[in-house]
Amino acid sequence: MAGTEEFFEHIEKGYATTGDYINMGAAMLHGEAVKNAFVKIPLKTLNRHGLIAGATGTGKIKTLQVLAENLSDKGIPVMLMDLKGDLSGLAQPSPGHAKIDERHEKIGFPFEASSFPVEILSLSEQDGVKLRATVSEFGPVLLSRILDLSETQSGIVSVVFKYCDDQKMPLLDLKDFKKVLQYATGAGKAEFTKEYGRISTSSTGAILRKIIELEQQGAEMFFGEKSFDVNDLTRINEEGKGYINILRLTDIQDRPKLFSTFMLSLLAEIYDTFPEQGDSDKPELILFIDEAHLIFKEASKALLDQIESIVKLIRSKGIGLYFVTQNPTDVPNDVLSQLGLKVQHALRAFTARDRKAIKLTAENYPESDYYDTKEVLTSLGIGEALISALDEKGRPTPLAATLLRAPMSRMDVLTKNELDEVVDRSSLVKKYGEVIDRESAYEILNEKIETAEKLAEKEKNKPAARKTTRRASTRQNPVIKVLTSATFIRGVLGVLKKVMR
Repeated sequence: MAGTEEFFEHIEKGYATTGDYINMGAAMLHGEAVKNAFVKIPLKTLNRHGLIAGATGTGKIKTLQVLAENLSDKGIPVMLMDLKGDLSGLAQPSPGHAKIDERHEKIGFPFEASSFPVEILSLSEQDGVKLRATVSEFGPVLLSRILDLSETQSGIVSVVFKYCDDQKMPLLDLKDFKKVLQYATGAGKAEFTKEYGRISTSSTGAILRKIIELEQQGAEMFFGEKSFDVNDLTRINEEGKGYINILRLTDIQDRPKLFSTFMLSLLAEIYDTFPEQGDSDKPELILFIDEAHLIFKEASKALLDQIESIVKLIRSKGIGLYFVTQNPTDVPNDVLSQLGLKVQHALRAFTARDRKAIKLTAENYPESDYYDTKEVLTSLGIGEALISALDEKGRPTPLAATLLRAPMSRMDVLTKNELDEVVDRSSLVKKYGEVIDRESAYEILNEKIETAEKLAEKEKNKPAARKTTRRASTRQNPVIKVLTSATFIRGVLGVLKKVMR
């Protein structure tokens, strides 16, 4: 068909690349894949961030899996947020299937099974590399934004950090931070007032309540030592494949505050650590944030501003952020506008709200002569998606309904034994496995308070000294009294007058 040939040329021209790329699959026309009409994403533009969206069961996680393993193949390390436990299968090759071979025949290249180097990370008691950060590393600004504090309360947090810096007190965990707050309005009130001004008890109480809320979601396990070095996310194995770092979050799905706290600290640390690299042939690291709405749903205005700033600035460090969510409307518009790659799976139009969301989603994609975007969005099958990317010059590529390639790794979870093997092989598990609780603000202040109390008790029990000062006598010496009397003086003067005559 002439239409098919024209469409083929349209896709081939629009997705032409001079550098390396990832092949996502073949573009579709009238619901059928056009063989060899490859939808290619240049590695050069992958630091421009992206979105994977679609209703439940449409293939979002498999798309994430395809992207992660192809990035790894190109020597690009990846970090994934695995909230449902679906992604551990990346460590094992796909067993293959006739339907997979059939799909790849339609696309135009053979299927190859492969496994990938995987590192299991954990924020909780689950096995894996323990991710921790100290309170000091957060800094007063980020900590205040995470806790959603007022301007006055944020000022107190800044004073606490300044005090600890001045006193050379390490702020390692939340126990340290709470202790300094209590000290500021308790035993150390006079010291704080003299050096930093008066601190309100009601304000410190409000901050403490926010910290307790964070602790209730398991944050005490995250704050502390040994701090995770973000450079360990960028490892390459001996075969030149980038490590896929899978953060298992299956047991903290219902703790969005902890999740968003971790994400913000991680992004801030990456931004502070990684050097500027400008435009390069491929990114340094790609992060996939599954169930992204968990970050944005619970975030305050200040926190959203922080996220938006990081999204805008972090690409210059060679870092790509990819948000995975059910609906693009879950992502704030200011963030959505920064996303270069959009992979949109099917959306369901069950309600008026759904239809409105579909209309808004369609408006986020380039216009096409070959598709009615709103119609395509509701008719895509499993493993099919609308793709819009950026070419090597940063221009939008043609909109392409795509039959996606199948994952090369297992589309299922690892068994417990397989998971244990991955953890046992890890050098990072041993590196970050030990919990360090060195002397910090909590211990220093407790010792300071104890010393002050002992001194006060000693002074209290000291016996009172006897008064030994003798009062000076007011009685005059009799001889001096006689010699200085007026009568005596007059007598002496009379005798002298008689002698002189």
